[in-house]
Formats: sequence, structure tokens, C-alpha cells
Amino acid sequence: MWGLMMLSQSFVVGLVKTEETVDCCYTRWIFFVSPGGKWVLLTVVGSNGGGELEEELLKVGFGFGGVNGYSLEKIMNRKREVVGNGGFSGRLKDNLSIECDDHGAEYIEARIHCILSDILKKPDTEVLKQLLPAAISEPATARDSQLIVQASFFDCGGLAIGVNLSHKVADAATLTSFIKCWAATARRSSTEVVISPVFMGASIFPQMDLPISMLPVYLIQGESVMKRFVFEAPKITALKAKAISASVPDPTRVESVTALIWKCAMSASRSNLGVPRKAVLSLGVNIRKRLVPTLPENYGGNYAGSISARIEDHDDLELQGIVSRIRKDLIEFGEKYAKITPGDDISLAICKTVEEFGKMAMSKDIDYYNCSSWCRFELYDADFGWGKPRWLSNVLTIELKNLMCLIDTRDGDGIEACISLSPEDMALFESNRELLEFASANPSVSV
Repeated sequence: MWGLMMLSQSFVVGLVKTEETVDCCYTRWIFFVSPGGKWVLLTVVGSNGGGELEEELLKVGFGFGGVNGYSLEKIMNRKREVVGNGGFSGRLKDNLSIECDDHGAEYIEARIHCILSDILKKPDTEVLKQLLPAAISEPATARDSQLIVQASFFDCGGLAIGVNLSHKVADAATLTSFIKCWAATARRSSTEVVISPVFMGASIFPQMDLPISMLPVYLIQGESVMKRFVFEAPKITALKAKAISASVPDPTRVESVTALIWKCAMSASRSNLGVPRKAVLSLGVNIRKRLVPTLPENYGGNYAGSISARIEDHDDLELQGIVSRIRKDLIEFGEKYAKITPGDDISLAICKTVEEFGKMAMSKDIDYYNCSSWCRFELYDADFGWGKPRWLSNVLTIELKNLMCLIDTRDGDGIEACISLSPEDMALFESNRELLEFASANPSVSV
């Protein structure tokens, strides 16, 4: 997913027209917590519907009984400090910037009349969507709410926390900083230093007119099917061994898994079309660590760039070669940004890359794929006081084609992949023997 840096006291928005498609601008994660906590529900003040689930809109608040003696009032006071920081609490203005007016965040509590294990036996995308606020599909919500949270309480005592943070103001690192800060505040650890996301873009990227046009949303939309695949640690070890070559003797987990998924997706596309096609993979990169000097991870905003690995129509789809192309582009990306000084140069470099992205996305002769990796962001360490999450899930609520999202498994060594392809491509992809040699299709989640 693409975004640009914060400029002055506003935030540059993403490339999708929110008036046409709203909720694709939210970064969405659901945290599942096992039964055992004690919950304090607040007074009902209204209802916003919820399909087959009973969903209640409650006063903004998050109460837990017996969590380090921390009162609801103190938790909420700290939460206001967090969500009131920078663009999280502002409104979208003219689809170009965030007006930081302390409008606040939305918080919803819902009662789910089933047990958590029923949902985790065979996670279903349509069911998971109901654990996210229905309002994220409404244009007014995208304008007025940069942060929306829904806490869903199951009859067994389990809990699902659906966090939706606008991608117009936050990338993966920013969401991670916010989650860690919120969790640490809820735990009220006397020894832990709580580090909030800070928005320092104005001091690094001076305000300027960006020479970039809006990308029409229809370029990334289309009928699609989303499926979940899990690569366990032993399988990844075997996959990395298969991906080793003279040019890349030490392939990483993400490189190996990404290359295999891309290879199988391209193979499905070529088979359905009956002819080879050029393909491009856009892989998101956190530029905080690429700049000289590096930037702290809690710098909020979209400090994100992307590599664009290419496969020509005459190229063989061979795993080692695909890994080599991804590694080559990553090295060149790092070298490029290490030479750029903070300021206009970085903004212009990002704009140039985005323009190239737009040209490739608009091309009728290229299959465009987008991959976001959330590996090593340590979201499984988010302990709000009742234990670390048992499972994390990323859910798309609109149809986007050729999309891959990777995140660590709970043990930190495997990778879980959510993949969205056209129905025709997915039918061939999910039956690919090489893929199934290393991945399990939608296995149960242990509670």
C-alpha cells in the first residue's frame, strides 16, 4: 500500500479517491485474545447495526476489571493523549490533508453470541468482516475518523479488537507504535517506558506542492477472492534452501515466501490467459532505516517506499531467479535512499516512484502485484493486560486484485499470508503443487 510523508501540519493522503472507495484507505487488523479476562461493559447510548451479530455503540471507553488496579478513567485519559497526537484525531480536508482539530477517535463495543474457538476453527473472511465497524465503508467516516476501534466480546470470555487506522496518516510502523503505546498504557507497567508515535514530518520534509495526480481507484479494484495460507517455520527453512543461488546465498523468509507466492500467481495468470505476460511486484519498504541518519521507528506517518521487481514475458518462472530480482531491487533501493538528504529530495523521489507505479498499474500489458510485509513488527507482543493475542488477522473489506499481505505467525518464525486474486487465478493458485508443498491452506488457529 502506498502513502507519502507528512508535510507541515497536514498529512498527504494516499492515492485512492476516498469519495469513491472509502475503507480501502484503512489499515485493518483484528487481535484475538483467549478467554480469561474480566470485562466491564459501559452504558448503551445507541446502535449502528451489525448484520447477524448484535453490535452496540457505546460511550467511548474501555473497561477491564482487575487489571493492575488501573481505573477506566486513567486508561481513557491516556488514550486521549495517544489518539489526540497529530493526525489520528483530525478530519480529512479536501481529500488532500488532515486537519488536526482533536475531533477524536471512534470506539465501539459489540457482543458476539458464539464462542471464539468457533470462529478460529476455520477463519472465514465474511465472518471476520463483522468484527470490524460497519461504518468504515461510509464516506463520512473516512472524512471524520482516522482511527476506529471495535472491541467484540464473545460469550466464552474471548475478545477480538478490530483496529482501523487510516492509511492516509499511518503505515505499518506507525500503527505498531500506536498499538504498543496503547497496550503499555493499559498495563500501567512501572518499569516500562511508554513511547508514543510522534509526527515530525514538518522538520524533515518541508511543505511543498507535490507533482503527482490522483490514481483512479478502478485501477486496483476488481472481482477477487481472498484466501489465507500459513507457512510454518520448518517449511520456510526448506523453501529458503530451495531459493539459494550464487547471487543470493542467504535468502530471507520474506524474500523466499514472497517469491514463491508471486511465482505461483504469475503461473496461474499465464495459464488462464494462454500466453506469457510481463509482471511487476511492488514490495513496500520502510524507509526510516534506509535514510542517513536513520529515523526512529515511532516517527508517525507514511515513511514508505516500494521496490518494483519485474518479470518479462519471455522469462522463466524460476524461484531462484525471482528471489535474485527481489534482492537486487532491495539493495538498489537502500543505496538510493542512503544518498538522499532529508527534505525535498526524498519527497520528489517518492513522487517519481509513485508516478512509475501509476504507469505500470494503468498498463494493459502488465500484471501488477502488490505485497505488504508486516513481519518483524512484533504485533503479537501487544499485551493489554490479559495476555498476548492468540491470533492476528488482516481483513480486506473491498475487492482488490493481486494483493499479498504477510505477517509473522505467533511463534515469530513462520509467515501467514493473506492473498487476493481474481477467481480464475485463485482456482489455479490454491491447487498449485509447489505452493502446497510449503504452505497450508487456512488451517485452524489454536486458542
